[in-house]
Amino acid sequence: MSTLLPLLDALDDRPQAVSLRELGYEGLGDAVVDVGCGSGRAVGELAARGVRAVGVDADPAMIETATARWPDGEFHVADASCLPLEDGSVTGYRADKVLHVVAEPELAVAEARRVLAPGGRAVLTGQDWDTIVIDSDDPARTRSIVHTRADGLPHPRIARRYRNLLLDNGFTDVTVEVRTLVWTDAAVLPVLANLGGDGAWLAEQAARAREDRLFVAVPIFLAAGRLSPGDSR
Repeated sequence: MSTLLPLLDALDDRPQAVSLRELGYEGLGDAVVDVGCGSGRAVGELAARGVRAVGVDADPAMIETATARWPDGEFHVADASCLPLEDGSVTGYRADKVLHVVAEPELAVAEARRVLAPGGRAVLTGQDWDTIVIDSDDPARTRSIVHTRADGLPHPRIARRYRNLLLDNGFTDVTVEVRTLVWTDAAVLPVLANLGGDGAWLAEQAARAREDRLFVAVPIFLAAGRLSPGDSR
């Protein structure tokens, strides 16, 4: 977690990421569960809007951080497939940058349906790890780095399945948008280091940052769907 948290903070601070979160908050209603809540930022932002927000994360260290940052928030250590909520008890569900690491994404989305009230809205957000775009003098090496990092994750390509996961679990009016986060400065270097590139490759990217020639783009998929008002599960 000590390595992951600064990366998440750096990503979530980007103006494009802020705009994407705002988009994802739309239509979630007055009671929301944030699955994979991390440091609790979304819980805090939703609470500031008057929403009852509950943060859930499988990592106790993340929940400890979230509680410290947002002492008035409600946070729980729990698995995405077994949420500490009653059936139909929330109007909104969000899972941001998390389904690629859960054991069974299908069960997580089924759990979203369970805890949502009829008419409730689910929002799934995240990247497809095969689609990171990085300008480099060595495109073959860059392609290998991106794909090797992707293949080390449990479900690196789950974002392209968001729509079908929602449809398969009875959600209707399912939509998908793609927003691209773009870096042209050194702020992205820790993210690139986390991809697992070697020293020479990272040195090239650092030089590009110094020379204002760096370019990294990460498409983020946002899928949303709603349960029908008459959903009887």
